[in-house]
Amino acid sequence: MNYKRLFVPNALLFITVVTKYRQPILIKNIASLRKAFVIAKSWHNFHIVAAIVNHDHFHMIIQPEDIQSYPKIVRDIKAAFTKNSPVPYRVNKRGEADVWQKRFWEHTITNEEDLYKHLDYIHYNSVKHYDIAPQKWPYSSFHKFVKEGYYSLDWCNTDDRHKIKNMDLE
Repeated sequence: MNYKRLFVPNALLFITVVTKYRQPILIKNIASLRKAFVIAKSWHNFHIVAAIVNHDHFHMIIQPEDIQSYPKIVRDIKAAFTKNSPVPYRVNKRGEADVWQKRFWEHTITNEEDLYKHLDYIHYNSVKHYDIAPQKWPYSSFHKFVKEGYYSLDWCNTDDRHKIKNMDLE
């Protein structure tokens, strides 16, 4: 299958990165993942708009200065985590570590409504996967958005859950 990525200048990108076999290693190694982001940001100029880290995958919305660099950004986050975490791994014949799924999923944000839908999806993810309210999940940008007035602290009540539950962006 030939997968073609879009490279729209100045675009925001919703990206999902998943561990190989959905290994639940990310929260246990959150310091290593944070370090991987710092390393990637030192090599590439990009802004993280929103993010959530789950046990076996993470979602983020980023805006790279150079749109062509986003596959390299993902590659470097994955490589830095693999290199700097205590997670054991094997290397295959092609030199690839078995920590991450080979590919990642991306979606180019098309308009403001699409951005809000993906922001809601990111911040609803702790409810979707763990039935934990966004206010209580420390591994997301939710509190940043509360501070900026985008969400109220009690966001994702029953009405919000019903509206968001029907979205499946994975």
